[in-house]
Amino acid sequence: MTQDLLDVTFAALADPTRRAILARLAHGEATVTELAEPFAMSQPAISKHLKVLERAGLVARGRDAQRRPCRLVAEPLKDATEWLGGYRRYWDGAFSKLDAVLEGELRHPESQGETD
Repeated sequence: MTQDLLDVTFAALADPTRRAILARLAHGEATVTELAEPFAMSQPAISKHLKVLERAGLVARGRDAQRRPCRLVAEPLKDATEWLGGYRRYWDGAFSKLDAVLEGELRHPESQGETD
């Protein structure tokens, strides 16, 4: 994934409304009307959020007679997760080092340097 696509993906995910829309679409297709239901905002406002998600490649709109259902496109999320995976390895290593230090202190409490 190029840096530009990653930037667009994370920018789209930065908004809680857009994350909620993606969470809803993870359960199946929905129309703009259906997506707007749980929010205290207009359909045009939801449509603006959908356009951001579409530009990021996270949502696609279809056509089913009069309906235009939206669906989740998860590939950019996979790419973002892979990018974040490098940081997960970092934190796993940091926690492993911390575990080793704590394990050593628990085994040898006298080495904590208590002074009275």
